Amino acid sequence: MKLWDKGYSVNKLIEDFTVGKDRELDLYLAPFDVLGSMAHGIMLSEINLLPKEELKLLLLELKSIYKLAESGEFVIEDGVEDVHSQVETMLTRKLGDIGKKIHSGRSRNDQVLLDLKLFTRSEIREVVELGDQLFQTMLKQAERFKDVLMPGYTHLQVAMPSSFGLWYGAYAESLADDFLLLQAAYRIANQNPLGSAAGYGSSFPIDRQMTTDLLGFEQMNYNVIYAQMGRGKMEKTVAFALSSIAATLSKLAYDVCLFMSQNFGFVALPDELTTGSSIMPHKKNPDVFELLRSHCNKLQAMPTQIMLMINNLPSGYFRDLQIVKEVFLPSFKDLKNCLEIANFALSEMSVREDILTDERYKYVYSVEDVNRMVIAGVPFRDAYKKIGMEIQSGTYEPNREIVHTHAGSLGNLCLAEIDAKMKAVRSQFNFEKVDNSIAKLLK
Repeated sequence: MKLWDKGYSVNKLIEDFTVGKDRELDLYLAPFDVLGSMAHGIMLSEINLLPKEELKLLLLELKSIYKLAESGEFVIEDGVEDVHSQVETMLTRKLGDIGKKIHSGRSRNDQVLLDLKLFTRSEIREVVELGDQLFQTMLKQAERFKDVLMPGYTHLQVAMPSSFGLWYGAYAESLADDFLLLQAAYRIANQNPLGSAAGYGSSFPIDRQMTTDLLGFEQMNYNVIYAQMGRGKMEKTVAFALSSIAATLSKLAYDVCLFMSQNFGFVALPDELTTGSSIMPHKKNPDVFELLRSHCNKLQAMPTQIMLMINNLPSGYFRDLQIVKEVFLPSFKDLKNCLEIANFALSEMSVREDILTDERYKYVYSVEDVNRMVIAGVPFRDAYKKIGMEIQSGTYEPNREIVHTHAGSLGNLCLAEIDAKMKAVRSQFNFEKVDNSIAKLLK
């Protein structure tokens, strides 16, 4: 069944190519397509295009379909082109001509625009929840290990004193900034395109503000052409935000792999979180972090993939946009898996507490000694030269006392401030408005 069927058949080779993976990918969108149809139906009734008694029947059936979609039992039947066609087929099969009325005033274009935004909005919420769990684990570990020193590196050379508290806190604050970008992407997704139809509006007196309110959107995409142009742009914007989170996780995973190697030996995972070698009996490999790094690097390619699919399209709809779904829809599951596994593995990871007692790290204190001389009145360049000459001659012996007090340093991690930064970002997503609107729609 095709919504555009006009009595002729399409060559099977062409049909298979043009449908592509849509039937498989549209299962992601099924519950959101139903929610959109419910809001659209209520609006049609309010503008007298759908009798109240018919609306009641439609809403009852749509709620039944929604339950199927939520439980994973919704299927797109053979011969049915996409999720929109399947929902309308089910309505028509049950309600006859009443089911055929639900498409008045909309196109598959604004249906898929709406479905993608509702899906994205929902998935971003899950990313935020899992990301916040990881953030809290990082803060907890930062507090727990705030006094455990480690060397900091520049150019992969021993540089200055650091700590596991400082290291964990760095990645926690990185996530907070990632969420700031994700919040901007969420606000772009949280705008209602429904009513743009094929990109040029409708001659029906549809009430777009009503559907905006019913679905809990922050506002609508006002210009109908821009609503259509927003497809691809929304996905690209969200992809940049997801890739920012992925970049944080990838860098963290690289650090852990490096720190777990015997040449470093800074951190360790329990045996049950490592894997072995088929030939080397001593091996305990950090495969979980290696795969985490690779998954996240793949996610960082997504904005470029989407950009190359959409960057040479003029205004209006083109079928090219269908392929965007293939990289975009599954990406949320990939990132959520990465956030979940990172949280679990980091919470189980132990750290070595005597790292800086090793003589190879004694030069990590050289800047501390230079600064100590400066405080005593020696010009910085003279102090630098003196310590440098001691290192060159092999006579340098460090003072291992470290006193850092400024904001964000070893002795002042600002974990409470970083936590407040994340809380402020989280509160501005305003997920509660969406929850209330969807609950009311389904009631």
